[in-house]
Amino acid sequence: MKSKFHAAMVLVALGLTLTLIVSQRTRAQGNSDEPDDTPFHFKGKTWRNKKAFIDSGARCATRQVDDIEADEIEAKLRGNRGDNSGGGKGGGPTKPITQGLVTIYVYVHVINRGSGISNGDVSSQMINEQITVLNNAFNGVSGGAPTQFQFVLAGITRSTNASWYTAEPGTLAEKEMKTALRQGGANALNLYTNNPGSNLLGWATFPSSYANNPLNDGVVCLFSSLPGGSATPYNLGDTATHEAGHWLGLYHTFQSGCSKNGDYVSDTPSERSPAYGCPAGRDSCTGPKNPGLDPIENFMDYTDDACMFKFTPEQANRMSSLFAQYRQ
Repeated sequence: MKSKFHAAMVLVALGLTLTLIVSQRTRAQGNSDEPDDTPFHFKGKTWRNKKAFIDSGARCATRQVDDIEADEIEAKLRGNRGDNSGGGKGGGPTKPITQGLVTIYVYVHVINRGSGISNGDVSSQMINEQITVLNNAFNGVSGGAPTQFQFVLAGITRSTNASWYTAEPGTLAEKEMKTALRQGGANALNLYTNNPGSNLLGWATFPSSYANNPLNDGVVCLFSSLPGGSATPYNLGDTATHEAGHWLGLYHTFQSGCSKNGDYVSDTPSERSPAYGCPAGRDSCTGPKNPGLDPIENFMDYTDDACMFKFTPEQANRMSSLFAQYRQ
């Protein structure tokens, strides 16, 4: 009897310990969206709440690939892999067509309006920490599936240019900036940091776009989103992770909502709309055809940096296949 009582007490203690660990992790991430009546302050502007900020399109300005273009890219990818299963929600595991470690050399272009971090002149330490964040995310150190990519800093340029400093996607300033600064080929990641207009956090180009416009290729991020920056809650470096995911071919987890092929990745549950904050237990797509809770921890959602920490195995496979097809 004594031994049974002792065993029961051990189980209770273990349960309390596990509950404490889980609650601490949840608190560290934040476990719900911001209340609707909580104003959200970002880059000197105030929105009604964080949802209003997300709805404004400021989180990510990477262009939305329509269903026709997405289906064409997917068909070419399946043909290249010799894979008839498809990468959509109903498809089976995809077959990556490259193996082994792939090194991506990163050229960082710091666009500022003068000296000092307040003017966008980010430090070399922040840049090195950003490279570490990318490697932790893509190597699975942060908690997700490892990919085959590693990132190596190849060089840093610094430009003081008022027009480039506030460049937005599709503008003449963006074109001039990238034409003047871009280095390397299709397999080199050019990362530009500036203070884009329209309160944007960042944007990227897709692998399939490189051939038609190589000079436009790359990722642009708000300078204060780098690790140690002031863009709370997006200042842990995962804006660059998110945009690098696009640069390697991933769509948002909420692409196409609850219907069709979604993000063309079979192991990311469908999601009706972007998540924000860190809404634990969110399930926006229900029913037998849409199993699983929303992938709020995924780098390709819109949650806070502290909430996102993973790519899935099928996202890793998709990035490998698209890199081989368009960038290798």
